[in-house]
Amino acid sequence: MPITEELLALREKTLAAITQARDSSALEQVRIGVLGKSGTLTGYLRSMGQVSAELRAQVGKATNEARMAVEAALEARRAELAAAELAAAIDASAVDITLPGRAQQIGTRHLISRITDEIAEIFLGIGYTVAQGPEVETDYYNFEALNAPPDHPSRGLADTFYVRDLTGATASVTGESDVLLRTQTSGVQIHVMEAQKPPIYIIAPGKVYRRDVADPSHLPQFTQVEGLAVDKGITFGDLKGTLDYFCRQMFGQDRKTRLRAHYFPFTEPSAEVDVSCGICHGEGCRFCKGTGWLEIMGCGMVDPNVYGYVGIDPEEYSGFAFGMGVERIACLKYNVPDLRMLVEGDMRFLRQF
Repeated sequence: MPITEELLALREKTLAAITQARDSSALEQVRIGVLGKSGTLTGYLRSMGQVSAELRAQVGKATNEARMAVEAALEARRAELAAAELAAAIDASAVDITLPGRAQQIGTRHLISRITDEIAEIFLGIGYTVAQGPEVETDYYNFEALNAPPDHPSRGLADTFYVRDLTGATASVTGESDVLLRTQTSGVQIHVMEAQKPPIYIIAPGKVYRRDVADPSHLPQFTQVEGLAVDKGITFGDLKGTLDYFCRQMFGQDRKTRLRAHYFPFTEPSAEVDVSCGICHGEGCRFCKGTGWLEIMGCGMVDPNVYGYVGIDPEEYSGFAFGMGVERIACLKYNVPDLRMLVEGDMRFLRQF
């Protein structure tokens, strides 16, 4: 068969294949098979040097005409397929306006933040103010000025997160650093007593850090609220009445409180505060381990030694301090069995509150 007839047959065959291409991918395969580096029409163009001189012009013309016809057909079919595919994509992504809309969930404050605010509101209602302090503290404010002895276990590396001291301050009793992540917000009380003379009625909410392994009753980071009252004539009875009022406001008017003797370096006398179990109403159950009581905080009268660090005369003024974990209060208020549930971010749990 003469070469010009071969080219004509190739042209017609290619144009038919272009017309039959159902999508852009199939059309691209046709183009590669004809005009690609190893394509059939490309092969004819590369072999022009082997065509005799008398036929070269005729073959060249036929080859170019075939190439231009194929390219024009490819471009036209490509436009048709692109338009069809775009229309199909639009149809596939079309919104059915007859369907009901998807309501966006409205965010709420986290339970820990809510309980912190609730505690603050209770004490603000009886004349207290809110004080803040740094989360990165020095050994002096976190331990020494709070009358903690040098050998107190909490001052060791096993219980406290110490950080590198870049200020050049004297090393602490640990021999490592005088700078640490505060283990309690009690240091705020020292800052306030240094800057303000009595009467003082404050609460100090904030995050604290301890080297505890997370378990149902412990977290390495948690939120604490501590309180301090310093004035003339304050007694242990004032402390008991204040905390009894707080517990009734937080847990309900039917709840009872009791104080058990305890020890804290910065208070004397010291006590642990219990509230009656809201599930069994003091009868004893699994939640309160059969005792009828739930521990919620520690408290006591401010040790006179603490006043010595801040220049307050213990003969003229007296006061009390208390401290509670917000996560524990939240769990006791809503009967949550595990502190970790508050910080795991499970929305199925958090939406309940």
